[in-house]
Amino acid sequence: RLSTLALPPAMWRRCRGTATLTSGGVALAAAGLGWKSAVRPLATSSFTHQIGNRPRTSVVWPATRRRLALASSAAASSDPGMERGLVSCEWLHTALSGPDAPALRVVDATWYLPNSPFAAPAGSPGAEAEHVEGPRIPGARFFDVDAVASPHPGGVPHMLPDEATFAKAMASLGINRATRVVVYDRLGLFSAPRLWYTLKVAFGHPADVAVLDGGLPRWLKLGLPLEHGPPPKLEAEVPPSTWQLAPQRCWDVERVRANIDVHEALVLDARGLGRFEGTAPEPRPGMRGGHIPGSLNVPFTDLLSQGAPCTLRPPDELRAHMLAANVPLEALAAPSGGTVVSSCGSGMTACIVGLALHQLGLPLDRWSVYDGSWAEWGAREDTPVATGRATPASRL
Repeated sequence: RLSTLALPPAMWRRCRGTATLTSGGVALAAAGLGWKSAVRPLATSSFTHQIGNRPRTSVVWPATRRRLALASSAAASSDPGMERGLVSCEWLHTALSGPDAPALRVVDATWYLPNSPFAAPAGSPGAEAEHVEGPRIPGARFFDVDAVASPHPGGVPHMLPDEATFAKAMASLGINRATRVVVYDRLGLFSAPRLWYTLKVAFGHPADVAVLDGGLPRWLKLGLPLEHGPPPKLEAEVPPSTWQLAPQRCWDVERVRANIDVHEALVLDARGLGRFEGTAPEPRPGMRGGHIPGSLNVPFTDLLSQGAPCTLRPPDELRAHMLAANVPLEALAAPSGGTVVSSCGSGMTACIVGLALHQLGLPLDRWSVYDGSWAEWGAREDTPVATGRATPASRL
């Protein structure tokens, strides 16, 4: 019976279209670009365990109606599994209590943007020190995006690392090519998508990688277990795996410059409208304002919830914002649809745009990031800059 599945009402509202009972679960026609996802078959006891009961395990869920309502509404923005690169705190809590927990690695990829709403809190000793002191999600390890990076001649921060550096960093986190990974940050959803992109897209990790929707703030709000103090050492040392950087998933300045004429890909700029149009000052001294000619503006803040904790908007809202920015979603949805390249200030929030598009069905092999982004493009004198409003894309 449908009632025995105990799906949260918000999830039913969000799954537009039909809901058809199958022998092992429920097939949902999801909002977005017409993709379909199947709820993984779950016994009634295990599913209700996820949304509030206390069965035989040690999992303890918040008992109040207010917290259950919060859990139901925010969980609806995440797929029940890792296939779409986004999971809920409830999903992760259950996964960490299950038999596959040893094959799942949780990584704190917090990075703060100074002089912004995403800056470190007052008195912060830094993202890594906060991780060590806690609170943190049990078993989590810290990834320093600025330390695990390649130097740039122009000083652009956190460029993608070379293969040897990345292999060493993954081994230190206990990650090999069979490890499933969930990434979170201490801001809700801000810097975690960058590591998701780096691991899953740029370095082609064959196992599942997902961002934790709402991150540590939502985990705290749900009252889930925490760790404090220096993290324990890994139980077993993980030898470095072989990683290969996919150049087609990481565009450089020359390829972006050529794209202005050849229209190989649609460029989406995640910066705010004022910076995109050149009417607001750039945060970096001496930086030109404006945007890459032919690009469209999709501010990353439009893709995030407005309240705390910060989460990714549901697919129907993501779709509305993309269409409002003149992103040709129907063309991108076609089997022969074009490629998207996202850009931002320094390659960080461009990954939020990619995560949002992936929720709407864009395959990861048709999305790339301009790694240098505006920190590189706007600082050079030989790169063209456009100002004012974007021109709607019609070439895909």
